[in-house]
Amino acid sequence: MANITLRVNGKAHTVDVEPSTPLLYVLRNDLDLSGPRFGCGLGQCGACTVLLKGEAVRSCIRPVSAVGNDEITTLEGLAQNGKLHPIQQAWIDEQVPQCGFCQNGQILTAKALLDKTPNPTDAQIRQGMNGTLCRCMTYYRINAAIKRAAKVMA
Repeated sequence: MANITLRVNGKAHTVDVEPSTPLLYVLRNDLDLSGPRFGCGLGQCGACTVLLKGEAVRSCIRPVSAVGNDEITTLEGLAQNGKLHPIQQAWIDEQVPQCGFCQNGQILTAKALLDKTPNPTDAQIRQGMNGTLCRCMTYYRINAAIKRAAKVMA
């Protein structure tokens, strides 16, 4: 066991865990964050996605010791001062969720995409969201929500 300090959603948290513990387990079990979810455990579905230095990464396969002092943003960290992030609001406006299981990964991957490509084409959205799976197949609504958020964020 080791004391590891993480910066999550703008706050420092020190946890006593094995350094090889997946970041996802620390976020959910030690910090009580429910945004990132366990999906496949192999980093292939995207349900566990978090932003690490603004990059969408899979927290189920990233050991907590590999994070260092880099800022981690979870779904809970997107809203500011009680106001939803434009991507979160676009998700509601476009009625994206069905079962909701993948939404954490979809929203955070979309944020990373829009931060790099503020006005993406359909092809860029498909490429940027590739590998973030939706069991309910709401990909058309996801695409529409990303375009809506891009307009608001412009």
